[in-house]
Amino acid sequence: MNNPSFFDEQKEQSLIKARIVEKYFWAWAKVIIPTAKKAGYPIAYIDLFAGPGRYKDGSKSTPIKVLEKAITDPDMRNMLKTLFNDANPEHTDSLQEAIDVIPGIDQLKHKPDVMNFEVGENIVSAFSQLNLIPTLFFVDPWGYKGLSLQLINSVVKDWGCDCIFFFNYNRINMGIGNAIVEEHINALFGKIRADQLREQLKPLNPQERELTIIEAICEALEEMGGKYVLPFCFKHENGKRTSHHLIFVSKNFTGYKIMKEIMANESSDQNQGVASFEYNPATNMQPLLFELYRPLDELEGMLLDTFAGQTITMQEIYMQHNVGRRYISKNYKAALNSLEAKGKIKADPPANKRRKMKGEITFADSVKVYFPSKQ
Repeated sequence: MNNPSFFDEQKEQSLIKARIVEKYFWAWAKVIIPTAKKAGYPIAYIDLFAGPGRYKDGSKSTPIKVLEKAITDPDMRNMLKTLFNDANPEHTDSLQEAIDVIPGIDQLKHKPDVMNFEVGENIVSAFSQLNLIPTLFFVDPWGYKGLSLQLINSVVKDWGCDCIFFFNYNRINMGIGNAIVEEHINALFGKIRADQLREQLKPLNPQERELTIIEAICEALEEMGGKYVLPFCFKHENGKRTSHHLIFVSKNFTGYKIMKEIMANESSDQNQGVASFEYNPATNMQPLLFELYRPLDELEGMLLDTFAGQTITMQEIYMQHNVGRRYISKNYKAALNSLEAKGKIKADPPANKRRKMKGEITFADSVKVYFPSKQ
């Protein structure tokens, strides 16, 4: 399952992945810390497949960036516990050396723990039995060994615990029909769903296979209790095939909202201001790829149908409608402004009573929207 050249050089995709994790870690910690501080308990960051700390080209990996970020904040310096694990002892030795030379590392109240063990049933059992402090888990295996529904469930079951994991679509797609790795695939999807998936995939083309596989893992996570699931797709350098996904799992809407904004901003493509939730290195070579699809127009139609005859605030519209869709708050505001300008809805206060920012009329969360009944 290892790729010995993986840590030679940090590719753009790895940089984007690390940036998503770093941004979410910071935002998550800022939300969690006030409550944890009042309760008198710490917060944690755990990386179960941490790698060597630095790429051979000198680039910093996610553990180093997380620690550097924590050092800059007084609350995190006092409250953050970190655990970094890797099954490869060469990686853990290298990681420990990289941690030891971080400027200001001694300012952290809790010294980072670096461990060397295989991720499997033992760690799942341990997490399942613990009442975990608020923890952000990052699970980034090279393939799929060690990644399971039970592992993810064991880490998101408690308050304030979210999980971001690497879903190696390319390897999983190849492994689904491979009897040699059947045990790992069953652990990832659950045996019943994995068996159903094997049958479902037989007649499908590559695009249909991907949609079906991603839908299956998202459904499995939601059934497990991960109410909010958000995948972000990474394409191969030629832009034609999917390499992997980064998948976020949480039981809390606030975390979902924050991650959705982060992933939207890291998307390589936007159409009518709606993010693709995808990083595609070939985007600049394929500017017409999504030109025929107009997602904001589609959103306007959905809102008119979904909320027909209702009076409801912008915030309530967003809360009720956005989960499972790639629209973020600003997309809803843009769609509502457009519908109002076309005379298809009424708003209180109306556009001429709302202020402008950067030449555009604002649409605050508290604005009431009156949707006409269906004709």
